[in-house]
Amino acid sequence: MPIAIEQLQQISILAGLEAEELVQLQPHAAVRSYQQGEIILHEGDRLPAKLFAVLSGTIEIKKIGSTGKETLLRKLSAGEPFAAPALFGDGISPATVVADRDCQILTIERTALLELIRQTPDVALRIFAVLTERLQHLHGIVHGLVSERAIVRLAQFVLSVARERGTQIVDDRVYLKASLSYYQIARSIGITYEECVRLFKQIQTVVSYQRGGKIALLDRERLNAIAEGEIPHFSG
Repeated sequence: MPIAIEQLQQISILAGLEAEELVQLQPHAAVRSYQQGEIILHEGDRLPAKLFAVLSGTIEIKKIGSTGKETLLRKLSAGEPFAAPALFGDGISPATVVADRDCQILTIERTALLELIRQTPDVALRIFAVLTERLQHLHGIVHGLVSERAIVRLAQFVLSVARERGTQIVDDRVYLKASLSYYQIARSIGITYEECVRLFKQIQTVVSYQRGGKIALLDRERLNAIAEGEIPHFSG
């Protein structure tokens, strides 16, 4: 069954292109489904020469250290491309990609995409914009892991989730719309589960962690200050 033009238009770097431009990609595109928790790519895998993109669901991109410790680098949702080395680079997967929830992954043969780029150079600019943003994001993570204290990274992570996934007011309190487990947060900022629990207790007057992964922002101004490194009353 051929890929529909509407499916191709869901991918961010292809959105806005005319059907006549995308029709040439249809014979070179494929969709594969993955169940929650299933590994899509292993770190170090040799990648086929294709564009990879999330068609539905969400995926996690994570790095596994020599000790076996996992660090969550990013979550990607529908429309977002990933595994850039398959298009540009050495063709080796730099991280492990896992289905965060049931998802569909779209692939397009590189030769077909390069032909589209030749005809529509704007597509190349969109791809480079995505890659640049990803590199900046990765630089921020690496810098944080190396130079920032864990409590600062925690505050920065909570604020980033508030910006990206939104907040809601319940009983006069501001809550993150996203529910996050200690384990998810610990992986995202490169600390242990136990340290994550300890840090939340340490700043419980600023951020309240409640059963079910509900997080309340009690003092947004203080949280911003911690994220900027101003933590005179806390140690971590």
